[in-house]
Amino acid sequence: MDSRDLADTDPVSELLTWLKENAEAADALGGPDRVSGLAEAPWPHLVVGHGPGGDLRDLSWATSPEVTLEIYGDPGGWPGKAELRRVLLRCATIAKRRVDAPHVPGRAVINGISPSGLLIWSPLVDGQPRWLLNLSVTLHP
Repeated sequence: MDSRDLADTDPVSELLTWLKENAEAADALGGPDRVSGLAEAPWPHLVVGHGPGGDLRDLSWATSPEVTLEIYGDPGGWPGKAELRRVLLRCATIAKRRVDAPHVPGRAVINGISPSGLLIWSPLVDGQPRWLLNLSVTLHP
């Protein structure tokens, strides 16, 4: 195996693409263009990024890095805490379905997705609502 193969298995780009193209995720979030790598309007907005942990094993084949899902509400405080949590959990469930999707040649193979920690309520200092959830994504070239 070439070292570039493992380095090219990026769980963030895989889940970001999956969620951006998923009609059910758009429905859960209230419309299209609400999934990206940045906290930006329109709200609510799902941000998919690299997580703080994971397991790179021996760097020879399958790894289990973390992906962080962050959902931001409007800076004015809507939707409420409970609704924003519900939307995040729907999006996490939709992300988990990527495991059962047909493999696309040249893309990483995702063998498993599971929560790797707690669902955390973490509003920004200005009061903008935000929930965070880390997913462990097991994948290989």
